[in-house]
Amino acid sequence: MTVDRSYRQPGVVLTDHRFTVPLDHTRPDGEHIDLYAREAVATGKDPETLPWLLYLEGGPGFGARRFTGRQAWLERALTEYRVLLLDQRGTGRSTPVNRQTLPLRGTPAQQAEYLARFRADSIVRDAEAIRPGLTGGAPWTVLGQSFGGFCTTHYLSTAPEGLTAALITGGLPSLTATADEVYEAAYPRIERKNRAHYARYPMDVERARRIAAHLVERPAELPGGYRLTATAFQSLGILLGTGDGSHQLHYLLEDAFVPTPAGPALSDAFLEGVRGLLSFAAHPLYALLHEPIYAQDPAAPTAWAAERVRAAQPGFDAEKALAGDGPLLFSGETIHPWHFTADPALAPLRETAELLAARTGWHPLYDPARLAANEVPVAAAVYHDDMYVDTAHSLQTARAIRGLRTWVTDEFEHDGVRAGGPRVLDRLLALVRDEV
Repeated sequence: MTVDRSYRQPGVVLTDHRFTVPLDHTRPDGEHIDLYAREAVATGKDPETLPWLLYLEGGPGFGARRFTGRQAWLERALTEYRVLLLDQRGTGRSTPVNRQTLPLRGTPAQQAEYLARFRADSIVRDAEAIRPGLTGGAPWTVLGQSFGGFCTTHYLSTAPEGLTAALITGGLPSLTATADEVYEAAYPRIERKNRAHYARYPMDVERARRIAAHLVERPAELPGGYRLTATAFQSLGILLGTGDGSHQLHYLLEDAFVPTPAGPALSDAFLEGVRGLLSFAAHPLYALLHEPIYAQDPAAPTAWAAERVRAAQPGFDAEKALAGDGPLLFSGETIHPWHFTADPALAPLRETAELLAARTGWHPLYDPARLAANEVPVAAAVYHDDMYVDTAHSLQTARAIRGLRTWVTDEFEHDGVRAGGPRVLDRLLALVRDEV
């Protein structure tokens, strides 16, 4: 471990930490990769007197959030913790994974083999590898958001001795569901979010249909080369699972067209806004590993589960929707083969993605027997109709983890730990401490 010089933002002292961990923890003498984490301590507090809280970001494929000062839940955490914001392997300032770096691994088959070591199991072993040097061997509290909650559930399954408490927000996974079952549950939720959006903004029905019809005839090229088809346009529905996402989508749609000498055209401003939402340039692991994070049957590949399940959902077919008079359904939170042709950040990795989709030999990520005997205090925020993580799956898992206490709410969407900030964290801490 190396520690860089500390620096300050309003109300907080930040310190950069760098670590080296095995790529494959079953081969500690083999290749190593780098991890980066940012420590945050409230100004005026002695860090040596504070317990540690490890934050695991959602994803997969996103580095820890870059806070400015004491934003969101960090405000509450800093009142009593020394916080470690970990860039999970392959993200942020940890050894990067993207179209530029993966060719260093060799062939697409070698790249796929490398990426198979970037799931929750490896992330938790990374955390356990760095914990003793930071805490002196003491356990720490973990806060896992979304995919970070999947990692936290794996932590409880494999290394509960490293945990003082576990806090999960929007991230209780099914312990047994296949990727197919995950998406069979997902599409009806996504459709409900669409209906709610159009009920709020009925004018968007015609706007979305007009844009999709335009793209069926004339797919657009976004800045940077992304090929925007009607199907790609539908994936803007990923916004509908966040607290203000429906409003963002509405504002994006209302100014889509401008008049030109050749007739109405999609505006540069619209296309730039879409590019920022759809490009995977900043988080390619999200696309590459989105289905492998659900893989637990050694004999079963994920085989583009979301694409196969969507084929049985005619309501999400853009051309069929346009042939009728109903609303166009947006999708989102699903990854498809076309992503690896439409997006220049993913196109060089198409063969690698195909190999991951065909891969077998995955192993289970959760231990139901160990979770049933859990002794670590655990609290989870479960959002009543979470678009990203199935509520029924989460509650089934909650019942399977001994002692877990839930806070089920429809006050927030999936990003509640950001939108609700200190209040969400405060509620979870009260639950694990039996204060409510």
